[in-house]
Formats: sequence, structure tokens, C-alpha cells
Amino acid sequence: MNKNLYKNSIGHKILSGIGSFYINLSGRTSKTIIKNRELVEDYLSSEKKGIFAAWHSQLVLTTFSHKNMNICGLVSKSKDGEYLARMLTNLGFKTVRGSTSSGASRSLLKLIIYAKKGFSIAITPDGPKGPRHKVQNGVIFLAQKTGFPIIPMGTALSKKIVFNSWDKFQLPLPFARAILVYDKPFFVSLDDNLDAKAKELKEILNNLTLQAKEIINQRGSAALQQRNSK
Repeated sequence: MNKNLYKNSIGHKILSGIGSFYINLSGRTSKTIIKNRELVEDYLSSEKKGIFAAWHSQLVLTTFSHKNMNICGLVSKSKDGEYLARMLTNLGFKTVRGSTSSGASRSLLKLIIYAKKGFSIAITPDGPKGPRHKVQNGVIFLAQKTGFPIIPMGTALSKKIVFNSWDKFQLPLPFARAILVYDKPFFVSLDDNLDAKAKELKEILNNLTLQAKEIINQRGSAALQQRNSK
């Protein structure tokens, strides 16, 4: 599919603009707590390059938290992917159109080229179509070839809309409590088995998501107790 297929679409332009505005609105009005930032500080400050990875359902919060940071994201070539590509561009990302499943080799090659140009990479390891919470080998292969570590992330939200989609996509609501948890950089050597490392990364991402949910629940209980004590 030609990457410029929708370039003249007024609908894509308007709706992606609204989407970018909403991502900023929800991000700026929410109280976001970041855990373990010190483990990946060099990658957030662009001193080092990495591959930022979170589940597809957590895309909105992770996008807002990493805008304007010299990151290139992988976005599908679909009509819906055009909306996301435009929103990412509005938020300071570079984008590569493709998939880690369909036409994977070409997409990964493009990402490697951007990595050589000095960009970090962003990937949802179970995207663009799932299965949900299954790490595709593309992200592991990319880490092998670039030498970049994967930066695992997990998030949770106190107020959100969960869509009935394959990934149970989460749309943050404004004025929510948001948690973003990092883990230490996840390295993949040239000798590592792709399937084994994919399973290891899946466990890490699930554990980070669980940690984030536990923090949200704890803070929600604490806030309720505080209101009841007044």
C-alpha cells in the first residue's frame, strides 16, 4: 500500500488532529506517577538509544509520556494506522509504516535505518492485530540487529474507557491517576533464541502492568480512606 494513499484525506487530517489534542489533554490533566525512571534515565534523556515497548492497549499513555524524544514508531499501513501515524507525527515522532507480521522484513529494515540515524524505536510487541499480550519476534530481532536494549513499560489508569477490541484498548479519561512503570533495559545478544527471549519479555511486560495496577488500586484505596476519615 502506498504510504501516501490518505495524504489528501480531510477526514484523516481532522480526526488525527482531534486525537492528538485529546492525547495531550488527557496526559496534561492526569496525575502521572513514573516508577523506576532511574533505571532508564539515559534512554529518556537521549544519551543512549533503546527500543521502547509496551502492550498495544497502553498506547495512549506511553505515547504522551515519550513525545518529542527523537523516537521512531512502527505503525501499520491500514486506514486506521493512518490516523495513528498522523497523531504520532503531531506529537513529535517519526513513523515507519508496516508491521512485524505482514511485510516484516521491509518494516524492520526501515527501523534499523532510523536506528542508525540516531533514533530510538517504539514498538507495541503484540500489535498491530495481536494475539493480545503475545510478543512477536520482530521486536527481539530488531534488538539483536541494532544492539539497542528493549525498554519495557507497563501502565495503569484509574479512569478509562476500555474498548471491545482485540487488545482491550484503553482510552484514558482526563483528570485520571496514571502509573507508568519501567523495568531495566532488556538486552538481546546475537546468540539468543528469539522465541525464548520473546517469552521472557512477555513475562516482564505482564509483571509491569500488574505492578502498575497494584499501585493504582493502593492509591485509590488510600484516597477513599482519606475521604471517609473527614
